[in-house]
Amino acid sequence: MKVVDILKHKSETLARKHHFELPELRDLMNPTLREYWSDFVNKAHAHQIFPWIRDYQAPAVNEESTPEVTLSEEGQKLYLELQARLGEEIHVGDWITVDQERIDAFGQVTEDMQWIHTDPERAAQESPFKASIAHGFLTLSMLPRLTDSVDPEKPQFPTAKMTVNVGLNEVRFPYPVKAGNKIRARSKLLKVTPVAKGLEIEREIKVEIEGIRRPGCIVVSVIRLVI
Repeated sequence: MKVVDILKHKSETLARKHHFELPELRDLMNPTLREYWSDFVNKAHAHQIFPWIRDYQAPAVNEESTPEVTLSEEGQKLYLELQARLGEEIHVGDWITVDQERIDAFGQVTEDMQWIHTDPERAAQESPFKASIAHGFLTLSMLPRLTDSVDPEKPQFPTAKMTVNVGLNEVRFPYPVKAGNKIRARSKLLKVTPVAKGLEIEREIKVEIEGIRRPGCIVVSVIRLVI
């Protein structure tokens, strides 16, 4: 029996046994593999090996396919400018001090008053960091300010009518931000995608701590520009 025939048989058995649906199977994949999934299922060999996936490629009854995106003149211009800068650092923010007052205020708003954040004296004695530290989510919540996304005086994308926060793909806190530390954000452009009425942008944002080699936060941020 040929290898293709064996894989055909296995895929059909798998589909019958587990009743897999394509979206469920895709969700089980790691992010890197998921990026190549669409290319894979469009190949002729994929149809031969996995004939059951063909049913999931065509739109459902009365379901329209996604229309092609048409950018405005300004949108097209910005898209080409950003495409030329993929992989580049596009913004470095100012240093901002994270003092104990800011940490306490965040703790009160979020009702996270753990002593490692809000009790400097105890933290100095018992914490391995020998000082109170900022909540990781406090650092995260400061990204709009750190990236100047909310500063009308120096907008990063002047031609955009509005910037919408879509979410975060990845978040890590490699090193604690201690009370009194200064932090700033550095943004690198990862991806630009035309969408309805504008552009979707992915950036890698690293939050530096002054005098510390490791960053306090690393995220992949997704925003949409309405143009």
